[in-house]
Amino acid sequence: MLKVTLIAFCLLFLSLFLFSQTAKAEEIHFDKDVFVLKKMTPAIDRNGYDNEYFFKNEDSNYWTKMVGIYYYPDENSPLKFAEKKDKEIESKDTNVLLKFIENKKEDKAAISFLQNGSINGKNYFEYNILKYEKHPDEGMMELRYAIRYFFKNDSEIMQIGNKVKEENDKFLQLIVSSPIPPIVKQDMQN
Repeated sequence: MLKVTLIAFCLLFLSLFLFSQTAKAEEIHFDKDVFVLKKMTPAIDRNGYDNEYFFKNEDSNYWTKMVGIYYYPDENSPLKFAEKKDKEIESKDTNVLLKFIENKKEDKAAISFLQNGSINGKNYFEYNILKYEKHPDEGMMELRYAIRYFFKNDSEIMQIGNKVKEENDKFLQLIVSSPIPPIVKQDMQN
């Protein structure tokens, strides 16, 4: 009887462990925040896949911070892709490029920029940091961290600008040193 109880306990422990590992695959921790996987969609235009993580009480329609993981199976040069993205960012009036860094030896790049936008009549600056690197098997991965700073007046704009200026190098370093989690391939949109 003791042997059966011990085996049952071990099986229960193992199943709880496996369940907790599955749940963790749907969460990402970044800069002391926890993000939950809420959007998994095929990117048909590029034959890839997108995963987007938000705070528990937010989604793709309204968010303050998010993490995105994007898979580009047909892209083989993260540096060339990042250079093209850099030019695209700089060409738009609503964007301000903050920094573009390349690691030619490791074929990686990172970009940080501000983008001006509005949602439901609320103005915001969206601070984006993007990292591009080769996928371990085939293609390329993009890791995105974004924060939306909502504002009402010019003094708040100055505060946002100063905050982003102070934290840009920290977040770039954090994203450059962060491993890109694997893509979760299921169809789910919020």
